[in-house]
Amino acid sequence: MSTAFDMELFLSGVLAGSHTTRQRHLRQAKTIQAAIAERWQRDNPWTWRRKHLAWFLSRHLNQHTESTHYYYLLTMQLLTHRLGKPWQFNR
Repeated sequence: MSTAFDMELFLSGVLAGSHTTRQRHLRQAKTIQAAIAERWQRDNPWTWRRKHLAWFLSRHLNQHTESTHYYYLLTMQLLTHRLGKPWQFNR
């Protein structure tokens, strides 16, 4: 039996700001995690590639507003910083 990946623990070292901001980043990171897990069966960020996050931005969020994309980009910056990857994303 495997346990679910704890996104809050994963991001705890890089989360900063107000309580509301931290909660938003956690909620969005879990949304990203769920979408990638559904599409590619990879629920652990350590197994993600750049293409997974790029897909999320270009395909999964394609009907959302620019401000939504911006906030998800901020969360992706935290994720890539935590992973130690040089990945950069733009809209």
